[in-house]
Amino acid sequence: MRIASALFVCILLMAPMCRAQEDPFLWLEDVEGPKALAWVHQQSERTLKLLSEQPEFEAFREESRKIMDSEARIPSIRILGDALYSFWQDAEHPRGIWRRCSFEEFQKTSPKWEIVLDIDRLNRKEHQSWVWKGASCLEPEGRLCMVSLSRGGGDAVVAREFDAEKKSFIEGGFELPEAKSEIGWKDADHLWVATDFGENSLTSSGYPRIVKLWTRGTKLAEAETIFEGEDSDVAVGAYTLRNPDGAYDIISRTPAFFRGEYYLRLADRLVRLDLQEDAALHGIFKDQLLISLRSDWQPAERSYEKGSLLGISLDDFLRGKRDFEILYQPTERSSFAGVAPTRDRLLLATLEKVKGRLTELRFSEGKWTRKEVALPGPGQPEISAVSEFNPNYFFSYSDFLTPESLYLVDAGGEPKRIKEGPEFFDSAGMKVEQLEATSADGTKIPYFLVTPRGFRADGKAPTLLYGYGGFEISMTPFYSGIFGKLWLARGGVLVIANIRGGGEFGPSWHEAALRENRPRAFEDFIAVGEDLIHRKITSHRHLGIMGGSNGGLLVGAVMVLKPDLANAVVCQVPLLDMKRYSHLLAGASWMAEYGNPDLPSDWEFMKTWSPYQNVRKDAAYPEAFFMTSTRDDRVHPGHARKMAAKMMEQGHPVLYFENTEGGHAAAADHGQKAKMTALEMSYLWKKLGADN
Repeated sequence: MRIASALFVCILLMAPMCRAQEDPFLWLEDVEGPKALAWVHQQSERTLKLLSEQPEFEAFREESRKIMDSEARIPSIRILGDALYSFWQDAEHPRGIWRRCSFEEFQKTSPKWEIVLDIDRLNRKEHQSWVWKGASCLEPEGRLCMVSLSRGGGDAVVAREFDAEKKSFIEGGFELPEAKSEIGWKDADHLWVATDFGENSLTSSGYPRIVKLWTRGTKLAEAETIFEGEDSDVAVGAYTLRNPDGAYDIISRTPAFFRGEYYLRLADRLVRLDLQEDAALHGIFKDQLLISLRSDWQPAERSYEKGSLLGISLDDFLRGKRDFEILYQPTERSSFAGVAPTRDRLLLATLEKVKGRLTELRFSEGKWTRKEVALPGPGQPEISAVSEFNPNYFFSYSDFLTPESLYLVDAGGEPKRIKEGPEFFDSAGMKVEQLEATSADGTKIPYFLVTPRGFRADGKAPTLLYGYGGFEISMTPFYSGIFGKLWLARGGVLVIANIRGGGEFGPSWHEAALRENRPRAFEDFIAVGEDLIHRKITSHRHLGIMGGSNGGLLVGAVMVLKPDLANAVVCQVPLLDMKRYSHLLAGASWMAEYGNPDLPSDWEFMKTWSPYQNVRKDAAYPEAFFMTSTRDDRVHPGHARKMAAKMMEQGHPVLYFENTEGGHAAAADHGQKAKMTALEMSYLWKKLGADN
């Protein structure tokens, strides 16, 4: 009777005791539980001791920190009013300063910056460990800002109103307690707020379900409710699109990743925009409504291809017209990457065979014209700073061997290089190639191969294969002083895989690895690894794999599915327990990507590749290195904790390190980042070096 009663309780109530019987490491999901933290401390100290004893650990840490703190770095910038703002971290300001200067001053070799907010000083004053999470400012003046600060680097933030001209927080101004909030200015006296308003105000993913309009001088509890989503949604939000032609109030609802509804607020009425659920709204430029498509669409007599960018007069659209202008249409090996508006030009970013292109679009007298922006080479341009109220814009350019350069494009239209980043490593003799591997189903998978000086294809080169493969995120060329100095310059090979699940070739490339097709991403990654071995670029003994977040799931799954592929695995802030992921932090928001493990039909395919459920005692795995953060409130640290603990119990060699701060980035400042980089590099050279 006792056994039967206990079973009855387990089935009906799903008591914690029963779940623990199914998962003996469930206790490690208690993020700050004493028992869990004791385990974390023990394992982190063991890993730190082992790797810090490697001969080059301190050199790796010092070199990393020197690169991160370099005064020669090109600062990231933002246009606000008639000034350029930048958030900057260095040795003197580990948590960073928010600063500004004029356009003219910025173009000088050594501009003089005015500090607007010093986070380190604020931390000392308030006895906190604030991490900067950005500022939402009312344009075009840019004086009133909502500054977001995180305790330790998590996604949940405290938001306070700040006067950028007076350089001080506004006493009695808008202020929000810690939450995963979405905030934006409607005007100087009204704020769009989606936050934790109390009971039943969040979705099952932990994001806001309710949008309110908050009036200055009133309490948050008195804010007017504008929109409510469903419990099952990912999130809702609101913002005001503001440009010289007007202001447009937009309400958005996201029922699932890459699915959405958009409402235009006209007076006190919400008008839903008649778009496909998977279409994305990219703003309103010169009265042109801009959308991109993730599936083919035929709203009237004319059809439009998935991956396209479309434009139409907002007034015409609201009157029922659907004769869109096709501003971009993809090919088999090209894709739309984004748009950004200036006062006069719309900047269109695209990828052509995973190499970036930038195009200026202008709209005048009812017609669109375009002009290609000249780039220094076949690398990656990034739109650095734009404003709907300024005719000028900035973009940067870099590739694997070329340091970042910053360009200013003024009303004349020709790029002017105004900043050159430092060369952190000697790239002479290094080479970049774009190759292809053939995946299990015959699909050609491109990858970038970066080889060091003096490279020979003899199968002995320490090789690091990096991938992501999810959420339509593309892996494009980049310049990394750390990879260059600590890996390439020491004889290592770097490989970036463009596997399915990413966005390199548009929505179809992403959709090919969704849900039941997720194994295609793993097969693509394995195919690239095996191609490297077939070409004698490296060997199993000298191949390492690395990935973070969804990329952590990738390398975790590849390790479990093919234990003999690599000799090193760096698994950063990963998802690994796909049976529990949708119940942990923001996990429920990703079910459109992976599936719903609570549905038997979905779990039937998920259980075949979920790393935590498939790790086996009788397999010979490489000594994996799991890294995460206690303060990661996006991907639960329990994933990495439980996977490491389970593998240890089965007798597998495992390294584990958990930083106490940093959120999903796993580090809150350059000191923490340098330490974790030194751990990773010490591990990789220990496992993959020629004398290992």
